[in-house]
Amino acid sequence: MEFLVASAIGILTAGGIYLMLRLRSFPVILGISLLTYAVNVFLFTSGRLTIGAAPILAEGATAYTDPLPQALVLTAIVISFGMTAVVVMIGLGAFLGSGDDHVDDQPAPETADAEGRS
Repeated sequence: MEFLVASAIGILTAGGIYLMLRLRSFPVILGISLLTYAVNVFLFTSGRLTIGAAPILAEGATAYTDPLPQALVLTAIVISFGMTAVVVMIGLGAFLGSGDDHVDDQPAPETADAEGRS
């Protein structure tokens, strides 16, 4: 079980980093989202992977899970959703303002050649 979750975290992280290295706005936004999912799963597993255990400590309880990582993940999900909406709107505004969705803010090589600049 731990190997499966660790592999999922690694795949999400690798995919997020790959997409963040692209030079277009939409893949960068998807990469940031994948990285937030990876961090959320990592935080959730930091409270131990316990199946069928209550998130409280009561008298006579033999197994329990830590409720703090669960609360942190719920909060992080809400914050990441809001930040994704903000970044999408900023990217959309930049695209509508410039007509291009390059992240590096440099003109494309074919645009510079067409204008006579090198």
